[in-house]
Amino acid sequence: MNSPTTTPTRPLASTSTITFRAPEVTDGGALWMLARGAGELDVNTSYAYLLWARDFARTSLIAESGGVATGFVSGYLRPEDPQTLMIWQVAVDPGFRGQGIARRMLHELTDRVGEASAMETTITDDNTASIGLFTRFAGERDAAIDQRELFGRGHFPDAHSAERLYRIAPLH
Repeated sequence: MNSPTTTPTRPLASTSTITFRAPEVTDGGALWMLARGAGELDVNTSYAYLLWARDFARTSLIAESGGVATGFVSGYLRPEDPQTLMIWQVAVDPGFRGQGIARRMLHELTDRVGEASAMETTITDDNTASIGLFTRFAGERDAAIDQRELFGRGHFPDAHSAERLYRIAPLH
């Protein structure tokens, strides 16, 4: 099992084998640590990651190297549009970045959630890494990306930046 209190600070090896699986409740702490260590994500309470691992395991994914959590994707099928996989967060341990793990996780999760014909995510305009990730993913799937503002600054009660909706389709 994963330790919820530690994450790697550098890659085990550039040729480390990365495996993917659905998260379990016992992974909730590791998901929270990865989100906290990512630096770019809105980090929720550790409780939220435990619930996510329990209730949305089928539409989420954890990446491991040597039994240590190296990344995750959390997602869900939209209740109003169950053929759309909404990606909530993508995180990769800083020591494992640059190996294509995030993109590989998106492909793996898309293949596992076979009924999803579209993917959505929201990204702030200054998050060039996420824009690049989802743009490359869409290109590899030969899918189009439609963008529009989903939540403007005025929707947020704090200083949160506007979030643009990126819709990628078709996935297959």
